[in-house]
Amino acid sequence: MAETIFSKIIRKEIPADIVYESDSVLAFRDIRPQAPVHILIIPKKEIPRVTDIKPEDSVLLGEMFAAANKLAAEMNISEEGFRLVLNCGNNAGQEVFQLHMHLLGGRLLSWPPG
Repeated sequence: MAETIFSKIIRKEIPADIVYESDSVLAFRDIRPQAPVHILIIPKKEIPRVTDIKPEDSVLLGEMFAAANKLAAEMNISEEGFRLVLNCGNNAGQEVFQLHMHLLGGRLLSWPPG
């Protein structure tokens, strides 16, 4: 897999505002937030795109969603609502080819997105 900015954040080679970390998942504030709460949740395992997820990654994905729920509660956006976004490929707006989930909240989010 090609080196990404997220690889460097995982290895702590470049700084990030980390808000959650476990053995397999890392979460940090987006440097270009699109909402008052905008956190990126990434697996430490290299998975370039949603289409690269394997059946054996199911526990890891569950850990990502558990981290999102924990962070939403900590950021006080669980009750009002939040959005989780996974982009896959260029047409979806994926800029970094390492699987990542956007946790967005803290304001009214419009629909449809994009």
